[in-house]
Amino acid sequence: MELLEVEVSCPDAATAARIGRALVEARLAACANVGAQVRSIYRWEGQIVEEAEVMLRLKTRAALFAPLVAAVRASHPYRLPAILAVPLRASADYAAWVEAETRG
Repeated sequence: MELLEVEVSCPDAATAARIGRALVEARLAACANVGAQVRSIYRWEGQIVEEAEVMLRLKTRAALFAPLVAAVRASHPYRLPAILAVPLRASADYAAWVEAETRG
């Protein structure tokens, strides 16, 4: 089973917590971590933008990435939320926990 850590930038901690809780409740993620505030600098629609954001990190199975992305997009206030995933190597017992918590 392939695990992923998915990172989603959010405008604030309340939004990150709301999205994270919904994904855990829906069993699309086993765990949601709401991180500290970061300063994001990026180009958007021809302008350089600098603003505070909060990073949401999610642990899930690779097989759930597409429905997780759909759920994030459906509830995220950004028109184009950053939803990035990287493979996650984990201990066997942690991987088993992620699998168990993301099965309906």
